[in-house]
Amino acid sequence: MRFGIISTADIGLKSLLPAIQKSEHTAFALASRDTSHAERVAREYEIPRAYGSYEELLADDDVDAVYNPLPNALHAEWTKRAADHGKDVLCEKPLTGDAAEAAELFDYVRERDVTLMEAFMYRFHPRTERAVEIVERELGAVRSVDAAFSFSLDDDEDIRLDPHLAGGSVMDVGCYAVNAARLFLGEPERVSARTADDRGAGVDTSMAAVFEYDDATARVASGFDRAQSQYYRVETADGWLQADPAFGTDADESVTLEWHVAGRTVVEEFEPVDHYQLQVEAFADAVDGGSAPRITREETLGNMRAIDAIYESAASGAVVDVDSGRD
Repeated sequence: MRFGIISTADIGLKSLLPAIQKSEHTAFALASRDTSHAERVAREYEIPRAYGSYEELLADDDVDAVYNPLPNALHAEWTKRAADHGKDVLCEKPLTGDAAEAAELFDYVRERDVTLMEAFMYRFHPRTERAVEIVERELGAVRSVDAAFSFSLDDDEDIRLDPHLAGGSVMDVGCYAVNAARLFLGEPERVSARTADDRGAGVDTSMAAVFEYDDATARVASGFDRAQSQYYRVETADGWLQADPAFGTDADESVTLEWHVAGRTVVEEFEPVDHYQLQVEAFADAVDGGSAPRITREETLGNMRAIDAIYESAASGAVVDVDSGRD
């Protein structure tokens, strides 16, 4: 598969591009809003074609699929434009600003018969897959999940602080904590949440929320003004499981998964792996096989509905019922 990358965003150049180049697929084209910049970056990273606009890249018939790492508020627009050119799209998370926009986007790409997948790379790491297996096969009923992703964002001009670009800690890193809670407990019924804008930027710089289920709870948190922290911990009727760090692990970093049941504690170690590469390969396999991608429409919409409920609860100060997605 020949990938076109729209924009020279850091996550594309530092994470997705190397992942494509390590796979059997090709980073074929790069687009920026400046031709000379696109050409310089393309030479540096040995990308065959460079374009001075996103639309030029999308019009290239030799590009099979597009990776979209644009600011959150631009995901839908440029994913639609890619679909108009028949390009399959791997789009950074969160897919859109809310669940309604995500549903409309999935409808749009389906009508054009292209594949769309939201890029939650940690879901492709063997440790994440093993964690799900352990919880399902080795441990009892899940009683609670704690998940958080926070770090210190030093640049006050960072686009993640721009409300017009759908910024905020929930959208940037809280979506991972939400995803992890749902991975082990499914869709919450009710959400209570608090957010804070400690910089007066117009977006949340911290979030804490509780997801309520019939017989379980989840606590999720995110922030831009805290020490680096990224983990999930699952408490069950007879034990527990935890991963730390859980989400943004490096390709050369070995990681562990710790779990406890029946009086014994097990620590499993995983050799370094590039989960971005595994994500690229899974996406390409889904496209080639005509099958649903690992991160499905239903998975993305479930995450966005939970995020919508977080924002609604934080704004109203009340417990909010989560949209089930049923008409």
